[in-house]
Amino acid sequence: MGRNKIPRVICGKPADSCFKPNGIPMSQLEHIDLAADEFEALRLVDLQGMHQQDAAVAMGVSRQTLANLVKAARLKVADCLVNGKALMMCH
Repeated sequence: MGRNKIPRVICGKPADSCFKPNGIPMSQLEHIDLAADEFEALRLVDLQGMHQQDAAVAMGVSRQTLANLVKAARLKVADCLVNGKALMMCH
């Protein structure tokens, strides 16, 4: 059995609950969920330009956990952009 998930400090919130390609109904799109901690890691590192170590401290996680969150978030965003999927923000 794995360890319990460490609580993460999440300060930022997405502007909207989803982003999707124009002109295609949601019912016809594949959905990709972006977790709140993945969103926060992406916001701190890519938008605010924080170093991963500083962002990890701000979120209350290890640097490796932060790196894993950023990697997962970037993969999901790229998948949505390249393959025309809806990106759903989980709260």
